[in-house]
Amino acid sequence: MKSPFKPIWKPHALATPHAEQISLRIKDKVVATTDLADVPAGTEGKVLLANGFNWQRYRILFNNGIELGDLDARHIAPIGRAAKRVAKIDRSQ
Repeated sequence: MKSPFKPIWKPHALATPHAEQISLRIKDKVVATTDLADVPAGTEGKVLLANGFNWQRYRILFNNGIELGDLDARHIAPIGRAAKRVAKIDRSQ
C-alpha cells in the first residue's frame, strides 16, 4: 500500500532493544533480508518509526514506495552509517 504521507515519529525514551535485537533510529537506511509483501529481498528503505518496549519493531518506507510495519531483525538489516553504528554498539557489549 503506497502512502502519500511520510510522517516522522519520535521514539519513546524507554524503547530500547534487547541484546538480540537491532537498534535503529528514525531515518536509518535498511535493506530487506527476506521477501516481504510487495517488497523483494534486497530492496532498500528508510526507518519511519521505531516502536515497542519488549519487542523492538520498525515501520519502513521502501524505495519502491511500499510502507510496511512490524519489521524486526528477522526481516531487515541496517546498511551504510546505520550498519557501522550497530556494529560499534555490538562490539562494545
